[in-house]
Amino acid sequence: MKFETFSNKLESFDTPMIWLVLYFFFNLSLTLYNKIILALYDFPFPWTLTAIHTLCGAIGSYAFWKADLFTPALLGERENIVMLAFSVLYTINIAISNVSLNLVTVPFHQVVRAMTPVFTVMISIIFFKKSFSTMIYISLLPVVLGVAFATFGDYNYTMLGFVLTVLGTLLAAIKTIVTNRVQVGRLKLHPLDLLLRMSPLAFIQTLIYAYITGEMTAVISFAHSKLTLSLCFALLMNGVIAFFLNVISFTANKKTSALTMTVAGNVKQVLSIVLAVIIFNLNITFMNLIGIVLTLLGGAWYSNVSQQEKMKSKKATDLPIVKEGFDSKMIR
Repeated sequence: MKFETFSNKLESFDTPMIWLVLYFFFNLSLTLYNKIILALYDFPFPWTLTAIHTLCGAIGSYAFWKADLFTPALLGERENIVMLAFSVLYTINIAISNVSLNLVTVPFHQVVRAMTPVFTVMISIIFFKKSFSTMIYISLLPVVLGVAFATFGDYNYTMLGFVLTVLGTLLAAIKTIVTNRVQVGRLKLHPLDLLLRMSPLAFIQTLIYAYITGEMTAVISFAHSKLTLSLCFALLMNGVIAFFLNVISFTANKKTSALTMTVAGNVKQVLSIVLAVIIFNLNITFMNLIGIVLTLLGGAWYSNVSQQEKMKSKKATDLPIVKEGFDSKMIR
């Protein structure tokens, strides 16, 4: 009886809002941890850091599988090709984001990436025939505009940088939608199952890209001169945080929607700015402050609208089916 009570208490925490709160916590923690590694250890190797993240994802999900915390689905050849394509999408999305960031200023990059919810809506409508209410569209406006104000600054960019940044934003939207589809669609993969299949492939692809770009050679040289035990521990902890972030992110995506996750991504950008202001004593302008408030209020508004529409949809689904001329309660 006590076990059932404890189990019921655990189930009460298994809500979309709890998973979104965990997503914000781990995402901001990883962002802060990355800044600490770059500042304290001067480790400017994004592909190596991504490789560590994917390796920890592979090891962590494998360990959870062996601990019987989930059972991998039996997939056919077609489904395995989908997983390979998903891992390539994951890696290319990171690659284009990193490359474009070198061709445009950070404020411009953030503003364009803030359009991810818009791309998500467009793709969902065109390819999946989804529809959204007018209130959803309206609630997205402050979320997108808020990031533009919050990151207002130098908007310099090259034409190639502009194209790559927009392409990266489009790929980010596609990745979020695909993540949702493979978990709630026909495959219905467990979040850890998805991570187990995607991480090893992404790890190999990341190492290949690190080799092509010459980063691997630089890392080897760095290891000979600056690698310490404390840095190894810091990188390991970074990978562990990234593993749990991926699990939480996939689960939150499964329990909410692709659009909600892109809105959460915008709110996370603004929360990162707030965190940087508090911890690193950065100065912000009045326009930046307006953007922060606008995004946070917009995110809360969108969440409220989305939740209300889900409740209305659930009530409509739960209504008893009454045949014409008969009372459903009288049917035996």
